[in-house]
Amino acid sequence: MAKNLDQKNLPAQPYQHARYESRRRFLRFLMRTIGFSLLARVGEVDGIDNVPTSGPAILMINHIALIDPLVVMHVLPRNIIPMAKIEVYTYPVIGILPKIWGVIPVRREEFDRRAIQQVFEVLKAGEIVLVAPEGTRGPQLQTARVGVAYLASRTGVPVVPVAISGTIGFPTLPLTKRWAGPKAQVRFGKPFCFRPELHRANREELRKMSDEAMYILARALPSEQRGVYADLDQATQDTILWQ
Repeated sequence: MAKNLDQKNLPAQPYQHARYESRRRFLRFLMRTIGFSLLARVGEVDGIDNVPTSGPAILMINHIALIDPLVVMHVLPRNIIPMAKIEVYTYPVIGILPKIWGVIPVRREEFDRRAIQQVFEVLKAGEIVLVAPEGTRGPQLQTARVGVAYLASRTGVPVVPVAISGTIGFPTLPLTKRWAGPKAQVRFGKPFCFRPELHRANREELRKMSDEAMYILARALPSEQRGVYADLDQATQDTILWQ
């Protein structure tokens, strides 16, 4: 478990892992028996052994479809806690599911201190947080916000890049044209941390850290999904320490 979490940033009421376990087991059962039997198909999954089997970590995903976090949650044996825009709590019917799971809601257009505090507490409890650094969905990578770099540098936990493809069009029903098409694919990359001297990185440093992390993610994606990070010759790793 990371030893340098910012204690002063933690909420007064500690995160209680046990409170959510039975709920998450039930929701995982629904995902397995309904969601990924009737609504989506998952194909190749590579590098799952790159995800720590215990202790805190941040999963950094590209985000092309609403179902992406659910795909990652489905294929991992460990429970993970996604961050998601606060609006997901207001979705008709399915909006109750993020609340039951304990998804961390984020106000995307501001520096959401409450969400950051929740992330620190979840990581302190030794769990995994899932973050989509672009802050929005799209078929190609867009310029990342600095959230992953901020969270990872302040906590010292490893970051695992997770490259997702083939999820556009899911969820859908069997016998549809999309159901017969490509399956979702997930590739877990090698974990890395940011250099310890960047624990209090400034805005300019966070920007460089974020872009270096995104180039690592881009390398694991098909070329047509790399977007603004398509030119891998521009990639540097000055801020990166491989685990």
